[in-house]
Amino acid sequence: MKRAKRPVLASVLASTLMLTAMAPMQASAGSSAQDRPGEIAMIADSLIARPVLLASTIVGAGLWLVTSPFSLLGGNIGEAGQVLVMNPGKSTFIRCLGCTPAQHESLKAEKATKEEPEEAVAATE
Repeated sequence: MKRAKRPVLASVLASTLMLTAMAPMQASAGSSAQDRPGEIAMIADSLIARPVLLASTIVGAGLWLVTSPFSLLGGNIGEAGQVLVMNPGKSTFIRCLGCTPAQHESLKAEKATKEEPEEAVAATE
């Protein structure tokens, strides 16, 4: 029985490696279509990530409130508020639906470059 499993396992492994090597490579260096989140990412973000981030924001606000006297004595109350409340809050309410933080920054930069030439044309008129 043990001898029968080895050739089958070896052939499955070899065919898997060959098929993965033959898969087409995607050229996503400058493609903005690849920066858009898919529907599965949006669904998962709205059902899982956003509620967890909202809870994280609420818990962070509570922790910030409890530890604010110590942060005030240490001189880092602004940094504590940024890390405990603002960062999860921005990810909860400002980040685009389904986007990773890197995708969000990329889309924000792309949007700014599109708006920049329009503002330059309006300024010259």
